[in-house]
Amino acid sequence: MKLLLISNSTNPGEPYLDYPKLNIKEFLGTNIKKALFIPYAAVTFSFDDYASKVQERFTEIGYEVDSIHKHSNPVKAVENAETIVVGGGNTFSLLKLVQKNKLFEAVREKVLSGTPYVGWSAGSNLACPTIRTTNDMPITEPESFNAFNLVKFQINPHYLDANPAHHAGETREQRIEEFLVINPDIYVVGLREGTMLQIENQKIKLIGSRNARIFKKGLAPIELSASDDFSFLL
Repeated sequence: MKLLLISNSTNPGEPYLDYPKLNIKEFLGTNIKKALFIPYAAVTFSFDDYASKVQERFTEIGYEVDSIHKHSNPVKAVENAETIVVGGGNTFSLLKLVQKNKLFEAVREKVLSGTPYVGWSAGSNLACPTIRTTNDMPITEPESFNAFNLVKFQINPHYLDANPAHHAGETREQRIEEFLVINPDIYVVGLREGTMLQIENQKIKLIGSRNARIFKKGLAPIELSASDDFSFLL
């Protein structure tokens, strides 16, 4: 498999997808010309607008964006894709539409056969066994929470270490601890903004200047940097 799982699309004060664009280009290489984009996580704006937004940045790195919502046969589009790109937004809406359009097995089989997969935020959540470590509100109900299960661990994108000022609710770490009580055998990677995980040739590495925070039931959370070994997650 070849996976690039990005925490967030945009850093503060930067254009959309600007910070990870060169990582995406390096990951995809020069042989790929067209990216099949899955925009189903968009809720407050149209799929057309989302595809145009992604195309603007992908043009800069030399790829054409082909949005799956324009295909009358989305399964066939997946089967013919050079690469699959899944954008962020609402994870519950994304998963529901993937299920509704019967893309679940098609995407999984395609990626397991070697087709590169790029996801950010909700798109990274969907690469995990389930979407149960998303930060999103369940605005709609998918058939189940089961995701593509391309990796054995869960990701919490946009991981924050503390609550905003004057907020008395649970921290992100406390929410993850709740997940681990129910799911004690699964690692959770708190993926901070500006970072991503690349999985290729049975190797995994963190890209970015910030650490990832790793959680597992019964173990103290650990901080790992881009120079550390993440192979235990595979």
